[in-house]
Amino acid sequence: MAGRSFSNKWKIRDLASILLGELMRSSKPIKDASTSLPSVAVSECNSFKTASCFRQYHDGRPRGPLWRGKKLITKEALFVILGLKRFKDDEDKLHKFIKTHVLRLLKMDMIAVLTELERQEQVSLALMMFKVMQKQDWYKPDVYLYKDLIIALARSKKMNEVLQLWESMRKENLFPDSQTYTEVIRGFLNYGSPADAMNIYEDMKNSPDPPEELPFRILLKGLLPHPLLRNKVKQDFEEIFPDSSIYDPPQEIFGAR
Repeated sequence: MAGRSFSNKWKIRDLASILLGELMRSSKPIKDASTSLPSVAVSECNSFKTASCFRQYHDGRPRGPLWRGKKLITKEALFVILGLKRFKDDEDKLHKFIKTHVLRLLKMDMIAVLTELERQEQVSLALMMFKVMQKQDWYKPDVYLYKDLIIALARSKKMNEVLQLWESMRKENLFPDSQTYTEVIRGFLNYGSPADAMNIYEDMKNSPDPPEELPFRILLKGLLPHPLLRNKVKQDFEEIFPDSSIYDPPQEIFGAR
């Protein structure tokens, strides 16, 4: 009996050692398979480009700087923007909304409202918002506030408002940059007012900043139907930029044979 029990224990011990060895041998390929599985999955994703690999769908959120810019606008500023757009056709409600909500905004919120209205091409509301800002105690003349609003008005062909804002800017002894001159000159030429474009041109020549070629070329192209004004601009261009050339189209284009 003792010998039989001893042999059974020995068989159980041998069986345990065999199972343990098999387990150790089988665990190694499992580990290798687990480590090689991502490379296989990546190769399959590269070959088939399935939706489960890359999740190629749009979840409705704006991408990039637009989303970050939206998050910079406070709830109060967004509420004011929506209110201004809602009451813009009703002067009484609009003035009441300005007194109760717009005037309560902080400085940065007012600037954010102005910038967003310009981006949405709500130029009339943006101009009204700018006039409200000018009456605040913290307001100081800023050429960049003028620049963005003037360019937005010029692109919307609100040239009368551009002229009023331009005069206000010059009274504050501010000079815009070359981009502002270019957009305003182009706006007046497209508006059919070459005289106002020439007034802006004369103002540009008195600017303390050195002129650039682009405003001159816009004028030279827009003043083709007005040869006298164009010749004056052409002479100034040749004096300031002697190394640059000007293209003069044939006179037959304008019917002068």
